[in-house]
Amino acid sequence: MQSSSNSLIPSHIHSLADYIEETFQKYSDRPSYNALGQTKTFAEMDNLSARFANYLLNHTNLKAGDRIAIQLPNLIQHPIAVYGALRAGLVVVNTNPLYTPSEMEHQFNDSGATALVILSDLLPKYHAISEKVNIDTVIVTSATQLLDSKPLTSVEFPCYAEIFETVSDATSPKRSPGKLTDACILQYTGGTTGVSKGAELSHLNVLSNSIQTLDRLGKTLVEAEELVVCPLPLYHIYAFTVCMMTFFAKGAMVLLIPNPRDMDGFVATIAPHKFTAFAGINTLFMGLCSHPDFSKSDFSKLHLTMSGGTALTSSAADLWQKTTGCSVTEGYGLSETAPVLAFNIPGKEVAGTVGLPLADTDIQMLDENDNAVADGEEGQIAAKGPQVMRGYWQRDDETAKVMTADGYFKTGDVGVRLPDGSIKL
Repeated sequence: MQSSSNSLIPSHIHSLADYIEETFQKYSDRPSYNALGQTKTFAEMDNLSARFANYLLNHTNLKAGDRIAIQLPNLIQHPIAVYGALRAGLVVVNTNPLYTPSEMEHQFNDSGATALVILSDLLPKYHAISEKVNIDTVIVTSATQLLDSKPLTSVEFPCYAEIFETVSDATSPKRSPGKLTDACILQYTGGTTGVSKGAELSHLNVLSNSIQTLDRLGKTLVEAEELVVCPLPLYHIYAFTVCMMTFFAKGAMVLLIPNPRDMDGFVATIAPHKFTAFAGINTLFMGLCSHPDFSKSDFSKLHLTMSGGTALTSSAADLWQKTTGCSVTEGYGLSETAPVLAFNIPGKEVAGTVGLPLADTDIQMLDENDNAVADGEEGQIAAKGPQVMRGYWQRDDETAKVMTADGYFKTGDVGVRLPDGSIKL
């Protein structure tokens, strides 16, 4: 169902893995990720994710196109697994660590996942369903495993420390040339109905959206100089694309917050850093600004605060600007659109809107008969662009419900186009 346009993507990039590997080479000596006080450079992330990929291909039964569920909080182990899986040609199934056993069972079976990367603390939930799913390969890690490099002797599955002991080959695995329209991620979403279904996102979808977002940010991002605070979970498509792909591709360091609900820990974690960008949501902005120590943070370099996921309230935007001196730039998107459809221009935000559609993105407001309404009239937001999903995984009936005859994805949200072109929800 997706647009086949790949005009945004450089001709030498054929997959998300190519994009990732080019970034590793370009910024090799720069810091890439920081979590729990530990920093890894782009070169180190290249090394670890290549070894992880080689383990998947040479020490398991996995082959290109197989699905691998990744169920981890915001630790450096998370991007290692994602980059490694993509470099091995696998399809990543993003899985919420807070899922119940029954939610895990549904997602693993629905996606056809045969491998799982999971935090050791979550193993009891996996054990509760292990007989009901078809997972052949389980890889575990603990929160501190990259810090102490100790094997997990208490678990029956291989862990990160054992993998890196087993595999020293850090050369990039050879991938058979696929198509940009091949799936690379299954992003589960309730959508507009109850049962969770997988939005099938292709290399084209995620690559396009990363490049579209970089285009909208323009010169706001300084290459190889940004330090981005990422409290949003990487299994969510917002942080996945914006932090793990887009900021990453610009040579930024991403400061991962494993547990943003611990506000004391959150504020203490960011205290030593002169962060330049922040990816958040409405509730986080309010929570942080009401913390007694947050206002003591060093905001002297902060020049970009992104908001998405839920509607930004004017009170949160005002409080954040008053506290940090930085405006909030709101955008809009969904799991099905990889995710960004519209985004404000940083520093030129139109308050109360989600900004203008991204490059190569056509947004229409539709009436109940799927006909476009006039500008200024309310209608269901529908979008066409290279970031729109292939469809719902193995659910042609559900896909048909959200696609118009001429290829627009119906979001289920109501919006209006303002005279300047901005979209208001």
